[in-house]
Amino acid sequence: MISGTGKLTTKAIAVIVIVAMLDAVGLSPVIMVFVTGVVLIVWLFARRAQAREVERIFEFYIAADAILREEERRWYGFEIAEVIEHGESLLEVMPDPPPLNYYVLAALYQRLGNHQATIEYLSRLNEDVSYDEAHRTAPSPQLRRYVMMLRRIEYHPSSAPQTLAAIRSLERARQRHAARMLLESRSALEAQQLETQSEKQVTEVPSEVKSTRKEVTFSSSAPLSEICAPPPISKVLHDLYQDDTRAN
Repeated sequence: MISGTGKLTTKAIAVIVIVAMLDAVGLSPVIMVFVTGVVLIVWLFARRAQAREVERIFEFYIAADAILREEERRWYGFEIAEVIEHGESLLEVMPDPPPLNYYVLAALYQRLGNHQATIEYLSRLNEDVSYDEAHRTAPSPQLRRYVMMLRRIEYHPSSAPQTLAAIRSLERARQRHAARMLLESRSALEAQQLETQSEKQVTEVPSEVKSTRKEVTFSSSAPLSEICAPPPISKVLHDLYQDDTRAN
């Protein structure tokens, strides 16, 4: 709160300085009021846009938690894919997204059977200390706003009970299952690679046998130029008749 008040004071001072500069230039009060109003409107729209970006993170958590909870509801693949697309779009908006975002994306990808993507996100989270919350010492404006809204929800649970329940559920799952999920996805990916290699070897063996058979069958055949047609039957009978006559 102190940080937010200090920033507001700084911006108010900046507006006063701008107005004083315009007055020193000799602009009329009407123009100064107009320019000040335009600056204020732009600033309010910018703040609203940043707040909306942060709100989309909480919407992503709510949708992902509904999918990842162990319930009897069956989810279609395209529904999970749409939530993943939503979460990955947040990575482009925020330069330093919350670590929980990586875990949620990994868990959703594992639900779809994409173990390569699961390993990519979880290995960052579990094996790179720079992705831990304690090492985020220079936050971006988006991350700072996210933390402010998160603390506000935690201090006043009644303001957003569904959001708070989703965040707590996902955080518990991250602490309990992140390491196990990484091991399972790595084992599953290795099994898939071994199966692919074995299938490739099985398909190569018949082709080699077939090519060998072709070589054995046709390697001893003579060229067409050396093949002669058999003599006609009349010539054969004539030769036999002459041989019998000479013998008598």
